[in-house]
Amino acid sequence: MSGTSDSHQRERVLRVAVPRPLRRLFDYLPPTGQKVTGFRPGCRIKVPFGRHVVTGFVAGTSEHSAIGREQLKPALAMLDSRPLLPPALLELVHWAADYYQHPIGEVFATALPAPLREGAPLHEEAEFWSAAAASAEQLPSRALRQRQLLEFLIERGSVSRADLALAGFSPALLRQLAGKGLARGELKRLDEETDWARPQPNATIRPAMNDDQASAVERFQKAGPGYRCALLNGITGSGKTEVYMRLIEQELAAGRQCLVLVPEIGLTPQTIDRFEQRFAAPVAAFHSGLNGNERLRVWRRVAAGGIAIVIGTRSAVFTPMARPGLIVIDEEHDSSFKQHEGLRYSARDLAVMRARKENIGIVLGSATPSLESFRNAELGRFLRLDLPRRAGGSRPALLRPLDIANQPLSAGICELAMMKIAQHLEAGNQVLVFVNRRGFAPILQCPLCGWTSQCEDCSVYLTVHSQPPCQRCHHCEARRAIPNRCPVCGNSDLQVSGLGTQQVEANLVREFPGTPVLRVDRDSTRGRDRFRKLLAQVIRGDPAILVGTQMLAKGHHFPGITLVLVVDADNGLFSPDFRGQEQMAQLIVQVAGRAGRSSGRPGEVLVQTRHARHETLKRIIDSSYSEFAQHLLAERRSAVMPPFSHLCLIRAECRDREAALSFLRRARRAIETPSEQQFVHWTGPLPAPLEKRQSRYRMQLLLRSPSRPRLRAVLARLVAQLDESAAPRGLRWQIDVDPIDLL
Repeated sequence: MSGTSDSHQRERVLRVAVPRPLRRLFDYLPPTGQKVTGFRPGCRIKVPFGRHVVTGFVAGTSEHSAIGREQLKPALAMLDSRPLLPPALLELVHWAADYYQHPIGEVFATALPAPLREGAPLHEEAEFWSAAAASAEQLPSRALRQRQLLEFLIERGSVSRADLALAGFSPALLRQLAGKGLARGELKRLDEETDWARPQPNATIRPAMNDDQASAVERFQKAGPGYRCALLNGITGSGKTEVYMRLIEQELAAGRQCLVLVPEIGLTPQTIDRFEQRFAAPVAAFHSGLNGNERLRVWRRVAAGGIAIVIGTRSAVFTPMARPGLIVIDEEHDSSFKQHEGLRYSARDLAVMRARKENIGIVLGSATPSLESFRNAELGRFLRLDLPRRAGGSRPALLRPLDIANQPLSAGICELAMMKIAQHLEAGNQVLVFVNRRGFAPILQCPLCGWTSQCEDCSVYLTVHSQPPCQRCHHCEARRAIPNRCPVCGNSDLQVSGLGTQQVEANLVREFPGTPVLRVDRDSTRGRDRFRKLLAQVIRGDPAILVGTQMLAKGHHFPGITLVLVVDADNGLFSPDFRGQEQMAQLIVQVAGRAGRSSGRPGEVLVQTRHARHETLKRIIDSSYSEFAQHLLAERRSAVMPPFSHLCLIRAECRDREAALSFLRRARRAIETPSEQQFVHWTGPLPAPLEKRQSRYRMQLLLRSPSRPRLRAVLARLVAQLDESAAPRGLRWQIDVDPIDLL
């Protein structure tokens, strides 16, 4: 090896992460004619990979390679002169790959908009044209439009293709001029907006804070500067958003940017409207409802510092901010913050880690915090800020159970509930009917022979839909016509069982013909701006009935709603998931919080149940959520379940049921050592509750440990062994650290 530093650097190789499900780095030589010294970690690089060319990410350099240098391929091109992500986010990407046991190349890809993953330039570029001649004299006089274009270019110097189109010059005309060598084009970087005038909040819509809100803001301020994480535990309607805005106001005044994460795309437009009305500063949305180019445009502006507040769903957690100031997670308990495919990350947990690495503040807000956040507040890891009273003078709605056992029902609604709906509508108010299942009915069956209509590819019933008439699988989206007779016995009197939003909607339209009935679920809100238009109709305040799923239970402010009816509260009581009762309580409390949010309009919540004496339901109705959470924490502690232990779910899917089970048995044997059994416990392998999905059998192995470091160490060894072993053909397996859904 040469002793000179230049020779030493030339012999180094590039370590590249490729966006493939492979937990390793690949070695490449630098592109021909380039030195490795200019290749910084986090930059994109084009490399040959098998028969394809892919966009990889430089992870580092090395003096050595396990492969001989003569076998290494040179990279094709370096795409960036500097890393796409700042150092703190680069650290976060590596932390996520390690914590979630996921291939680093795929984590990099997850953190970027699709066009950047495909090699789009980091900065926005546009084609500019200029004249290649000093005058238009060499063009014949009959070429009038070409002469006009050339004279325009000579006069203006350099003109974008968009400006040429606005001036009336067509692309064909431009090509004619370029073909004669009289015009030339080049790509130029468009300067991005990097700053904004530090805004003053709109005083006309800046309400005075009550004592609880002022105390929360003051305590969070005193905990800074630098990293601090607060759990803002405020009942529904307590004014958590005003606390967010006051804290954001201070960051904007200092010229710093803020990131606000919400659980659903549907909440984004409403949240953006509120922030745009409040602050004279650039606000942008970032979520999966935008196409790739739209997401890239927002990403660039935020990264350059031109956006003051970015509001997005879970994927926005990776968006780089030039001057990071504050992160807010609204409805932090919501399961939508957990990614269920690919990199199975929790945006809430990643946001907390990001705030720590960027040394900034973060606020987790909810009326029904997760038990994990409750526990972190108990241990002093999070600062707990309480808002125990509603803002604006309104009082929490009164919850009442309605025992519907042995009562006649009309599309799932009892007579007393119908009377209550009529009373509230006659008073000029709005009513929310909560049904947490879309479609018309979840089961189509034959009463004679017992046949039920099931999905051929999934182990679930097909849901009957009335608009349009069909049967649909809500897991694989398969569709089938509704049969006229039973395929087993030929009976033509088929019946539906269970309730969906469409059936409840149809019944309420018949019962209240003069009142608008608005259905809000995933089917009725397909299409851009459809949800926004439905919400606008509700916010007008005219008497109406809303029929909806949990899309309506999250963060919406509907001052006209005075009655909430929960049609069926019993599903969560008997869930096979240990989180079932926690999620049930969160859902009931959240949907109940939509009632009575306007002062002078007291709210009422009716909870229909066939198990009115069930201890869990009584606790939810008769006590505060915080008291209920303490009860659940005591149960979790005795059972050594999260947050008093840590879980990892290993899933295997295959068309061959036995192959999936055998693969997980082999995985279990790899950790069945005496040294590990006292720290890591396992359940399974067993069929998943949803055993078959999209023609593939699903098996799972659940690992549990009171020690997070021990579990991570076991997982690292196990994943390495599974990667090295040959999985059966067609088998897919995944690691889900801190799983939310065990189904």
